[in-house]
Amino acid sequence: MLTYPDIDPIAFSIGPLSVHWYGIMYIVAFGGAWLMANYRAGKVPGNWTPEQISDLVFYGALGAVVGGRLGSVLFYNFDRFLENPLWLFQVWDGGMSFHGGFIGVLIAFYWYSRKLRRPWFEILDFIAPFVPFGLGAGRLGNFIGAELWGRPTDVPWGMVFPYPDQQPRHPSQLYEFFLEGVVLFAIVWWFSSTPRPRYAVSGVFCLGYGCFRFFVEFFREPDADLGFIAFDWLTMGQLLCVPMIVAGIVLLTLAYRTRPTTD
Repeated sequence: MLTYPDIDPIAFSIGPLSVHWYGIMYIVAFGGAWLMANYRAGKVPGNWTPEQISDLVFYGALGAVVGGRLGSVLFYNFDRFLENPLWLFQVWDGGMSFHGGFIGVLIAFYWYSRKLRRPWFEILDFIAPFVPFGLGAGRLGNFIGAELWGRPTDVPWGMVFPYPDQQPRHPSQLYEFFLEGVVLFAIVWWFSSTPRPRYAVSGVFCLGYGCFRFFVEFFREPDADLGFIAFDWLTMGQLLCVPMIVAGIVLLTLAYRTRPTTD
């Protein structure tokens, strides 16, 4: 049995301003995406300019933050929102949803693709290899904040977190960091390192994330307000992963049946 390390979620304070590690992870995520996008811009067709890369990261960050917050409200905390609508804006009180952020990013990039007059999936295929890096940073932020812990367990690496009930639990944040961050990043980056048909890179990301997240949800504690959605095992996270898995299969099928122009 392991004990959760005593990590202060506040990295440092400047007067009344407190900077949380979770916020720093967002900076790491978007900063890393900017660096990798500039690197990849010289490796793939598309004639991406530095200004376009900066705008791309900005639109992605905006979609992720706004969509992530709205997704948290709609998918996981709607009752809390009805009780206190202002909670929507209390971002310091936690509550971000990957699936909501994913939808927000899709919408933001669709808007940006219209502005650039580029195909939507040209942008999505270009940015998909960087997303797992940001996911990994976010899961480390969850672990540092001692949130989104796992289910009770008797495995030797079970960890006692400070807030729930002092039972050893799966450190599911680290499982997600490894699968959604490290492993998925390696797969999508490798897959995108050679020319692929349009839709293929996005398809691999959707399929990979959907499968990894669906699997890890078996070890993660269901959201307290929702519990299991069905069958005494299906969680909201798993339910939201099903469309991603289906979308990944459809995109890969389209990519390798039609063989459209590569990006």
